[in-house]
This record gives sequence, structure tokens and C-alpha cells, in this order.
Amino acid sequence: MINYLINTFKRKIARRVTKKYPTKIYHFTIPPLGNIKFANWENPLVEPKLITSNNIDFFRKFLKPGDLAIDIGANIGDMTMPIALAVGKQGITLAFDPNPFVFDILLENVKLNPDLTNIHAFNYAISETDDEFYFNSSEASFNNGGISKEKQNQHGKYSLSTKIKGINLEKFLLKSYPDSISRIKLIKIDTEGYDKEIIKSISDLLNKYKPVVITECFGKTNREDRYEQFELLKSKGYSLNYFSDFDSNARIIPIEKKEDMSKWKHFDLFAIIE
Repeated sequence: MINYLINTFKRKIARRVTKKYPTKIYHFTIPPLGNIKFANWENPLVEPKLITSNNIDFFRKFLKPGDLAIDIGANIGDMTMPIALAVGKQGITLAFDPNPFVFDILLENVKLNPDLTNIHAFNYAISETDDEFYFNSSEASFNNGGISKEKQNQHGKYSLSTKIKGINLEKFLLKSYPDSISRIKLIKIDTEGYDKEIIKSISDLLNKYKPVVITECFGKTNREDRYEQFELLKSKGYSLNYFSDFDSNARIIPIEKKEDMSKWKHFDLFAIIE
């Protein structure tokens, strides 16, 4: 009972008081890779993340060693890490997140497992053009959140004191990774309702290189925006599929028409070129 009350108090503070929290290194044994280290964020509102073989094998369905993969909305890197393990040291994993609170943890994870991964992290949002945005969260500890051009927005009442930078992904890749851009095989997007706008902004990349797209349909997304998210991918020749978890044994259900986007409130989907 005492521990319950203490943890409840800690969560209440995390929701109302802006402060930084430390990390704790977890160790996972993943055959045949061996010991994998991951820095979990000791924010009371965040459950510790696990790295599993099934998690890595999920991404291996789409990736092989040497590929280039991109994680947009990487948070602390709990999906970045299995992606990076799937493409290996000879591949490249680019991780983007504009939230400085989670980015500090992401940077720590970038430095772990250097013999097995090659992760490059950037404290940017992805947008149509290079721009600046407000970043808001429903939690004072910035456990979650999203970008907006408006200071008052759906993401919450807590706002970063300075704007964050948004960059155009294709322009960035052509400048910084000109010799690797053709190796793009997967783009994962998880940006709290901004996914549709990112899909628009990377339209040319999808047309040219046809990577697998993993994207979230945010719980607060209205019907019209869900339909548009479906049509944006479908019009480029993609087939869309709901999946129940980032696990190699996940349940997969084809999303055959735009109306199917309303079957689930908040879910992830992957889109592939058949």
C-alpha cells in the first residue's frame, strides 16, 4: 500500500512539474546477438521498454543487413533499437525526434551496442519545408506530445519554452546521405496525429524508392483525416495492413478500403508495395 501511494504521488508530480529524469540500463539476451543494452527512462509515467527477439524479427520481415531505415518520432529509441539491430552495423538507422526530453535518452541509446548498430539521431521534426513549430504535451515531464503551428493545440497545455526545428527529409538526405539514400527500405512514423502531414512531405521519396511505411493512426484523428491517410498511401500503389503489435507473431488484417480506417480507434499499420 505504501509503495502504491508513493508511486501515485510520483506520477502526479510528473504530470504537473517539469523536470528531467535519469535512465537505467537494462540488459537483454538476444540469440545470436548476445547481450543488448537499452537505456530506459525513469519517468514515473513511462513503463520500462523491452527489447525482444520477436520485436527484432518483426522488422526483419522488411529489412536486411546493410539497409537504410528511418524512425520518425523515435522517442527514447525503443523501436529504433530493434530496427538498428535488424539492419546491423553495416546498415544505417536514422532517428528523428524534436522533443528534447526524450531526445536526451535517445542519444544515450545511440551510444550503446556500438558493435551491432549504427544509429544517427537528430533533434528535428520532419515537415514539408524547413520551419519552426510549437511542441506541446499533456504531461509536464513531456512524456508525450506533438508539433503544431498553433501554440494552443490538441497535444496539451504544456509547451516547450522555445520552438523546435522542422526539416524536409528528402532535402536533408540528399545533403547528408547522398550515397545511401537509394538504400531506404523502411520509414516508420509515430508523431501523435501528424503522420498524414509527414506522408505528404515524403511523397517524392515514396515514389522514387518505395520503402515500407509503418505509420500510426492517432486516436484523436477524425474520419476525414483517416480516409486521407489511407488514400495518400493507396494512390502510390501501397497495400495497407493493420497489425496488433511490433512482434513477429502479430495479428495482421488487410485494410482494403478507406472505411476500414475507422475499425480501430488508435492503431499502427504497415504499407508495402505488392
